[in-house]
Amino acid sequence: MIGYEWSVAKFFWFLFFMYFSFLCFTYYGMMAVAMTPNQHISTIISAGFYSVWNIFSGFIVPRPRIPVWWRWYSWANPISWSLYGLVASPYGDIKQTIESNAGTTTVEGFVRSYFAFRHDFLGVVAAVMVAFAVVFALVFAVSVKMFNFQRR
Repeated sequence: MIGYEWSVAKFFWFLFFMYFSFLCFTYYGMMAVAMTPNQHISTIISAGFYSVWNIFSGFIVPRPRIPVWWRWYSWANPISWSLYGLVASPYGDIKQTIESNAGTTTVEGFVRSYFAFRHDFLGVVAAVMVAFAVVFALVFAVSVKMFNFQRR
């Protein structure tokens, strides 16, 4: 990884965010299958959600450049929170200066101005990632118990 500082804290933040990103995707897939009558319908529904999540995650269009009336969806998006954690944890506190077309800034300043990611917000980001995983797992469990798509 380019410019990745090797420290124990950054390594464990990276593992945490990767693990909970995979966990969220796994639980979302399980939830989608449990809430629909078959895997074909869940695939169609999941493809739509994944497409919209990717558009509003802040990777294609950064959060500050998303129109104000759509910015709320970026905050309700699990991919956005994963991206926030995976970018802000390794790069959000680097004081090294970089040069760009806009002038000279630090890596931390660039991450704050372009993505609006703050390193001191990582605790909240981690809590939201855990919350998404728990919500998807609970909805899966309730869906398996409550929904019955068998025909008699």
